Amino acid sequence: MAEIHPTAIVDKKAEIAQDVEIGPYCIVGPNVTLEAGCKLVAHVVLDGHTTVGEGTRIHPFACIGQPPQHLRYKGEPSTITIGPRSWIREHVTIHPGTEGGRMATTVGAECLLMASIHIAHDCIVGNGVVMANNATLGGHVTVGDYAFLGGLCAVHQFVRIGQYAMLGGLSGVENDVIPYGLVMGNRAHLSGLNNVGMKRRGVSRDEIRQMRNAYRTLFEGEGAFADRLNEVAEVFADQPRVMELVDFIQKTSSRDLCHPRAGDRLL
Repeated sequence: MAEIHPTAIVDKKAEIAQDVEIGPYCIVGPNVTLEAGCKLVAHVVLDGHTTVGEGTRIHPFACIGQPPQHLRYKGEPSTITIGPRSWIREHVTIHPGTEGGRMATTVGAECLLMASIHIAHDCIVGNGVVMANNATLGGHVTVGDYAFLGGLCAVHQFVRIGQYAMLGGLSGVENDVIPYGLVMGNRAHLSGLNNVGMKRRGVSRDEIRQMRNAYRTLFEGEGAFADRLNEVAEVFADQPRVMELVDFIQKTSSRDLCHPRAGDRLL
């Protein structure tokens, strides 16, 4: 049977797994689902059509499922889905989707959302993503698996962050960030590859070397960028990670691409 503190307010219609723990002064709305092993430490508010995956732990004053900060939102039954084994720290806010977007906001498995994170409406956050304190996502942002977002960074609406990318602290990111890329600054510029992140995730030395060669061709080569992209697609066709980068760039986006500053070279 679920362990619910007597000061918590849990709607009878909420779906609560048998071994869930709900601490003091939490509020759980009628359309919330808490899967096995979830723990709400204290003072957590869960509302809206929100599903929290098994084993996820949510800390005090997190507020998930309140209406999005969007003037066109009219109460449509949009959703939030949080994957299993994520860790959501103090004062995190996550908002559901909107009719003008996906009608859903999604956070993947095994994410770490540190204190005061904000994930706006219609975002997609992949698996294993780490967002450091006060990082913020505008609406419709997509974050790839295992990306790392530094403290106090802010991501503009509709921006795509590729998998394994790293955003430096205090960065203002208004353009798409390539997979495995490292960006920093206000406004953020591409500053190389996330070598540390790749090594930690077991990317081989040869794969990193190929990524560096592809990066130099793309961002330091001569001629039009489209021609350099075609060259990379041809030369590195047998390198899956490089082709992830090519596919990312080739996809249609409403945002431009983060590029290095003039004169910057990959070290």
